[in-house]
Amino acid sequence: MNTEKTDLLAQSDHGAVRRITLTDVRRRNALSESMISALTTALEAAAEDSAIRVVVLAADGPAFSAGHDLKEISGHRGDADGGQAYFEQLMAACSALMQTIVRLPKPMIAEVRGVATAAGCQLVASCDLAVAGEGARFCTPGVNIGLFCSTPMVALSRNVSRKHAMEMLLTGDLVPAARAAEIGLVNRVVAEGDLEVETMRLAERIASKSQRTLKIGKEAFYRQVELPLSDAYDYAAAVMTANLMDADACEGISAFLEKRAPTWER
Repeated sequence: MNTEKTDLLAQSDHGAVRRITLTDVRRRNALSESMISALTTALEAAAEDSAIRVVVLAADGPAFSAGHDLKEISGHRGDADGGQAYFEQLMAACSALMQTIVRLPKPMIAEVRGVATAAGCQLVASCDLAVAGEGARFCTPGVNIGLFCSTPMVALSRNVSRKHAMEMLLTGDLVPAARAAEIGLVNRVVAEGDLEVETMRLAERIASKSQRTLKIGKEAFYRQVELPLSDAYDYAAAVMTANLMDADACEGISAFLEKRAPTWER
């Protein structure tokens, strides 16, 4: 098992699954400028590693992520422009990170222990799947400090219904893990002691699939969901036709018909 660790991130490979763990416990794993950069770099490396099929995002400490580092933000109020240029840069970098997750050619699972607030909640919502410990909580509390969670809103509103998203955004209230599962923010809730085991079990199950098929499916999912119904079917039909011509699809169908385990080309 390969392991790397810095003050911000730890990375370890478990077969075809890469675990990336936020380790900036002192700052509650805030999405500081340096954290955003480090996480983006780590995901880009995972995307290029042909041995990795699934990425799990976890965190050390009592907070999965407390969102943006408000002390870091406030420190730029004294800039000549009141911080505007820095704020624009920070929001652009954070938005790019979330889109990197969506465009990652490998499924990404959030393993959530503790609280995920504001951009930390956005991080969870941006992942393809999420498994939460029973004590996890989620919120978009910007409204409480005069800063509406507008960028977290983008990911949140694409995961839960409009009314549930608006309730979180307008009240800033903490949502317990069980409720987060009810509204679709997370896939499942498990006992705290079982969180890593259950998340890795899910990751390893997905990692057993064809890497090429996972890439095709994830990309197609996010593209079609933004299209009108007729366009979505046209696009999906073209994707499925191309997928049928792929060697792994030929192998998978043959294996199914022959009642044997498939051997994926990639």
